[in-house]
Amino acid sequence: MHRSPSAEAEVAEELAAVRPGLVARFARELPGARAAVLSRLWRAFAYEPLPWIAGREAVRDGLVLRLRDGRTLAGPAADPYRTDGYVRGVRLDGAGYDDPARLVGDLAVPHSAGFAAELGHSVASLALSRAAWEERAREAGARENHPDEWPDSDWAWERRVVDGHPYHPNCRSRPGFSVAEQLAYGPEHGPVVGLGLVPVPADGCLVSGVWPGDLRDGTRILLPVHPWQAAHVLKRPCEERIAAHPLMSLRTLAVPGGPHVKTALSARLTSSVRDISVASVAASAALSSFGEELAARMGGLLHVTRALGAATAHSPDLAAVLRESPGAHGSAGEHVVPVAALATTPLPRSPKWLAAFARLALGVGLRALERGVALEAHGQNLLVVLSPAGDPVRLVYRDLADIRVSPARLARYGIAAPELPARMLTDDPAVLRRKLFGSLVGGALAATAGTGAALRDALGAAVRELPRSPDLVDLCEQPLPVKALTLMRTSPEGTGDQWARLPNPLRWA
Repeated sequence: MHRSPSAEAEVAEELAAVRPGLVARFARELPGARAAVLSRLWRAFAYEPLPWIAGREAVRDGLVLRLRDGRTLAGPAADPYRTDGYVRGVRLDGAGYDDPARLVGDLAVPHSAGFAAELGHSVASLALSRAAWEERAREAGARENHPDEWPDSDWAWERRVVDGHPYHPNCRSRPGFSVAEQLAYGPEHGPVVGLGLVPVPADGCLVSGVWPGDLRDGTRILLPVHPWQAAHVLKRPCEERIAAHPLMSLRTLAVPGGPHVKTALSARLTSSVRDISVASVAASAALSSFGEELAARMGGLLHVTRALGAATAHSPDLAAVLRESPGAHGSAGEHVVPVAALATTPLPRSPKWLAAFARLALGVGLRALERGVALEAHGQNLLVVLSPAGDPVRLVYRDLADIRVSPARLARYGIAAPELPARMLTDDPAVLRRKLFGSLVGGALAATAGTGAALRDALGAAVRELPRSPDLVDLCEQPLPVKALTLMRTSPEGTGDQWARLPNPLRWA
């Protein structure tokens, strides 16, 4: 097997300096991390419209890709909804590869060099995350790591999502973060992060909603700043003033007894550099009110977390949003669980349970879509409220920044369209449907089910009990749109989302 040691060796060398006791476990986790990333990559090769692939052919023992330069790439049959690291190796013109970075480097297709480097760091960071998680699970007192335990805090649920995005090959890529910084800021490592407060003259800030008094200093606004951002982007010392726990998005942190703080963290995570635009701050209060109005029309099955306040120094590099914790929408004995963390819960996730969850999530999503709102309901934004017995009873949605809104559909229900950025507004059914279906079905539900067969059965049971709207008919009859994550990473000249079409999960064989 071919293997590139570069990223793995770099992380091992840094790890030996900052956490030498973790080096051996890191090495043991590398093969599984390679397989996890290679499985995500093989999904992309099998289904995304990559321009250097001329054709695909199912064969008796798997799948063969014909490349435009005449070479062939062969591997196992691809299940686009499977989440375990089932691809242990593929063959490029007969040569075996188990390292996704080396494979992409040797493919030598346009923009492959940069992508190969990202894949190498994704593997190494994933192995580091898994190694540190195992170490914490063995420590006395780290009972929240045990799969049979129900965490008692929102951040404890989120730190369980060790592997990151279930389908992105860059699932754990954190370029620009040293090993010490990953250990200090990655939620799966269990740190407490000290947020700094940068004073900015109030008349030089844009504020939306109510900015709290304890984050003001006379005529100045105190903006919470992530320490990585202070060191690498703002390049200024920043006294750490607020102790907070990082959530799975890395840049959003939970303050015990207080809000969730979304910070500006100008680093590339998985696909893109995420910032807090001035436009999103300006729209924050109106969008939050709109979310509350939407939730009020969902018959108690959906709650939307409120944006308490947002502020920016008219720069995406220096901004913050304060948001209520999703836990505020759980009652005594209930658990509010990010859907991405469901695989770590002590639930049997039986076919009956999966069908009940699919019926709840799809029913709410379709109802919101009918009323003009396409939620980006992936496993990070969508949370499920579980009863004390573990039954899914309602949903919580957070972060409305990437929804799509149809003024025409809103008007049919007598709802006034709010003042929102133009990029959020569309009446195109295809755009609205792919936003919801790609995130909810191709993301949250698929990753919870774990295989195409399990997703098919859960969806099949759910759709039989839902109103047969045009949106549901489209879901039942058309291929499933999902973001073409690898195509987007290897198309730097492109802007915006690009899409792939997966086999309809209701017809998965």
